[in-house]
Amino acid sequence: MKTTKSKRKRGTTGYLDGQLLIAMPLMSDRRFARSVIYLCAHSEDGAMGLIINHRADHISFPDLLDRLGIVTNSSEDGVPNDILERQVHMGGPVETGRGFVLHSADYFATNSTLAIDDGVSLTATIDILKAIAHGKGPDQSILALGYAGWAAGQLETEIQANGWLHCPADSGLLFDDDIDNKYARALAKIGIDPSHLVNDAGHA
Repeated sequence: MKTTKSKRKRGTTGYLDGQLLIAMPLMSDRRFARSVIYLCAHSEDGAMGLIINHRADHISFPDLLDRLGIVTNSSEDGVPNDILERQVHMGGPVETGRGFVLHSADYFATNSTLAIDDGVSLTATIDILKAIAHGKGPDQSILALGYAGWAAGQLETEIQANGWLHCPADSGLLFDDDIDNKYARALAKIGIDPSHLVNDAGHA
């Protein structure tokens, strides 16, 4: 994955990096049911994104920091509660043991941070977790385990088959803690009531 930011204009190429994918209600793949995905990369070679509204219920943020040796459970007193209470997301079914941090652009690590769109970047090294734990990380961030990936042309085919909707991203949807309502809020951004979409989904 290149670490240089694309200069192409949004909407002129058909690529959706920097936007949100919203699963249709009748999504057949349970791994993506009612998911909202931020697309970190999209090109003729394929696509990669992070689910931003699924919790990784099997691990807490303090447990993750402990496993990585960043902060042990016995030394959490020096870490602010708001950091310890952060949720870990299930970013997708690929490489679920690998962590990705989607964050605001006020944090940048040379050679490891990918600038995706204005104000949003991605870093996948342990250094950003150390910075977050010690209060030196980005102002806004979410941590996800694993990612969603598509081969060349696969995402386009799924969109044409009415598997996904898409809309512009915003920092509230990306970074706030209201995970349970992100799906409905993303649909609302494009003027869709989820209950109406479900009712109409089976009709031609």
